[in-house]
Amino acid sequence: QVRLRESGGGLSQPGGSVRLSCVASGASSILFMGWYRQAPGKQRELVAGVTGIMYRNTTYADSVKGRFTISRDDFKSTVDLQMNDLKVEDTAVYYCNVGLVGSDWYWGPGTQVTVSS
Repeated sequence: QVRLRESGGGLSQPGGSVRLSCVASGASSILFMGWYRQAPGKQRELVAGVTGIMYRNTTYADSVKGRFTISRDDFKSTVDLQMNDLKVEDTAVYYCNVGLVGSDWYWGPGTQVTVSS
């Protein structure tokens, strides 16, 4: 049974930084690890993700390029998202997402990030 546990999040002022972490327990042959977010009244969107096992491809949403950095550690089965220079529009519930070889996908419960002055 694969379980995702997220940590981090909370309240930040504009221009601040927050770090999110996700641990995927019980997961093997991980193909994709990433973060999505969903703001009130909006669809869930990909924020950043790392695909691949031997050769990696990293993807960022245009809105976060240059501000967010994703890092993946397969030994620890973790994926972190360092978010810098936060903007009010980054306010959302952030979800960890893991995809395994064989097309099994899993979601974390979500963690709230609020950016407000």
